[in-house]
Amino acid sequence: MLRDTPRVLSIAGSDPSGGAGIQADLKSIAALGGYGMAAITALTVQNTLGVRDVHMPPASFLGQQLDAISDDIAIDAVKIGMLGNVDVINTVRSWLEKVRPAVVVLDPVMVATSGDRLLKESAEDALLALLPLADLITPNLAELAILVREPQARDWAGALEQGKLLASATGATILVKGGHLDGGSCPDALVNTGGLLSRPVVEVAGDRIPTRNSHGTGCSLSSAMATAQARLGDWEASLNCVKPWLAGALQASGQLEVGTGNGPVHHFHHLEQAPIAGAFSEVLRQAAAPDLAAIYGLAFIRDLTDGTLAEDQFAYYLAQDAIYLNGYSRVLARASALAPTEEAQLFWARSALQCLEVESELHRTWLSTRTVETALGPVTKSYVDHLLAASASGSYGVLVAAVLPCFWLYAEVGQTLHSQFLAAGEPDAHPYADWLRTYADEEFARATRQAIAMADEAGRKASGDERAAMLEAFRNSCRFEVDFFDAPRLHA
Repeated sequence: MLRDTPRVLSIAGSDPSGGAGIQADLKSIAALGGYGMAAITALTVQNTLGVRDVHMPPASFLGQQLDAISDDIAIDAVKIGMLGNVDVINTVRSWLEKVRPAVVVLDPVMVATSGDRLLKESAEDALLALLPLADLITPNLAELAILVREPQARDWAGALEQGKLLASATGATILVKGGHLDGGSCPDALVNTGGLLSRPVVEVAGDRIPTRNSHGTGCSLSSAMATAQARLGDWEASLNCVKPWLAGALQASGQLEVGTGNGPVHHFHHLEQAPIAGAFSEVLRQAAAPDLAAIYGLAFIRDLTDGTLAEDQFAYYLAQDAIYLNGYSRVLARASALAPTEEAQLFWARSALQCLEVESELHRTWLSTRTVETALGPVTKSYVDHLLAASASGSYGVLVAAVLPCFWLYAEVGQTLHSQFLAAGEPDAHPYADWLRTYADEEFARATRQAIAMADEAGRKASGDERAAMLEAFRNSCRFEVDFFDAPRLHA
């Protein structure tokens, strides 16, 4: 009976490095949509460089594990991996004969990819007697040769002939794998001489994936096949499902950066990794740190804090800020138009209005009583052009990331400067007290927190490429913030 979420039991050894054995099996079963269970046959000491030692618990303990599972849980498929010795093989054989699972996939783990021997030669006859209880057998080429008592095949045709010999001897379907052959192609084939397939040999072509990270490939393939078969009920359909998944797992294996040797495959490469809430905003926070430090080091900020800033520099800054806010309000209005929720639409629309009605009022009050140069400065133009480009990108996430530093860095700097202002006793004679109070306002701080949360939400929902574009837009805006604070000094 086919199941959408089959219950799949792996009977295999444990790999503490997580790339092969039980650990790889459980990942493969989950990746293919199954519920994984495990009965451990052996404990290995290994990593991506090779196997150092193997400990075999008593076979009777394995029997207890198997009975405990099958006494309680219906098992839709079984994958058998490393068995190790005669007692373990006989224990598994007795259990299979008693329980008779609907799907049995046997990966005759005898020789690891690294060349390490994982099955004692004295146990080979016992393993051969177990093979007829399997529905599918998945040896690598070295193991296939041992099972048919021949030298290892040197080409694909020779491998297929050995597959036919083993299929005839066991009655099982054999998955012949071309991964250990030379050349750019990497075919696989299902072989059965008893008429269980549409034809005796069903080949599935494939390209070799150029990677050194193949640790646990055989384990992953066999457990994935068991899971797919319990869902689909057809070995050909199962292989056509599993082979592209495994190719992708090999292609993406480098992303894991596990070990210095033959690393593992990436079992969950096909799943979109959903970022954790707050994770993207933390990335942005770290990206902004150097620019925030640079702002605090500027003479403009230092002199503004202690009240010694030349008035013409502050007036120039306010004049440029007024020009900037006019463009910024249009960009915020565009963010409102692109926003995916009503809450976000209202927030960005209110922010655009605030730029025009509230914050600009401070500038008009200052600028109306002073003679100030109001020509568009080069930094202001570059910053606004950058924001308009983000607005024209059509990406809500990129636009939100671009406008965020004007909230975030201003709030950080304003709060710090206001704290220093208070620590100095909030002197009435400070010429820039009104500006310092404005940017330390709790309403502005609350709006900043909301803008950060919206950028984080946009980052969590964005694709990997869009998140990269968001980060780039954010970093560029942070650099413009530094330049904007420094522009009055350069203009003087």
